[in-house]
Amino acid sequence: MRAERAVVAAKAAVHALALTPLALLGWQAWQVGSGADIDALGAEPVAAIEHELGLWALRLLLVTLAVTPLRQVLKQPLLLRFRRMLGLWAFAYASLHFTAYLVLDLRGWWAQVLVEIVERPYITVGFAAWLLLLPLAVTSTRGWMRRLGRNWGRLHRLVYAIAALAVLHFWWVVKSDVREPLLYAAILAALLGWRLAWRRRRLVAQRAPASAPASTRAEQQ
Repeated sequence: MRAERAVVAAKAAVHALALTPLALLGWQAWQVGSGADIDALGAEPVAAIEHELGLWALRLLLVTLAVTPLRQVLKQPLLLRFRRMLGLWAFAYASLHFTAYLVLDLRGWWAQVLVEIVERPYITVGFAAWLLLLPLAVTSTRGWMRRLGRNWGRLHRLVYAIAALAVLHFWWVVKSDVREPLLYAAILAALLGWRLAWRRRRLVAQRAPASAPASTRAEQQ
């Protein structure tokens, strides 16, 4: 019972932490809109809003990918109970990032959306990442896990491609100073490398018992 209460409290804390950047961004936007501090979002408020929302979507996506390695290292299965909520927060920030682009940047020129997606590679990549993230958010419930069975795991492996597209999108957006995108690319590479190494270790461990009897028989002969 205490363990369950601790998990509920931890989830509440994670929700609060995930909501904090959005609340801070809302406060800054209100300061600019009300005239209390017109420089709260810098010289380009729209670009700042889009940047922060997109950046937190990427950060939360990488944190979501980090849950499994942390669970394996710390041997704490309970950490998996946080993966879904973190993934949904990543999707929420990505959706707000896309919405801010549509509403604040295009300002209702909806016919321009397809043109932008086709003609600007960084928008194409970003939109593809959001589009692939959409079915993962929809099918994140236990009900969908039961309906899809093994296909659920195959579908949700798209998250690796989504993370790569998100990093590439960020890289192309910043254009000149790529130090921050390079950092996120390195983190993603480390997370994917860990998964490959862990899978290889499991395969080796599974093959070892099967080969042991044969080696034993060879020794006896």
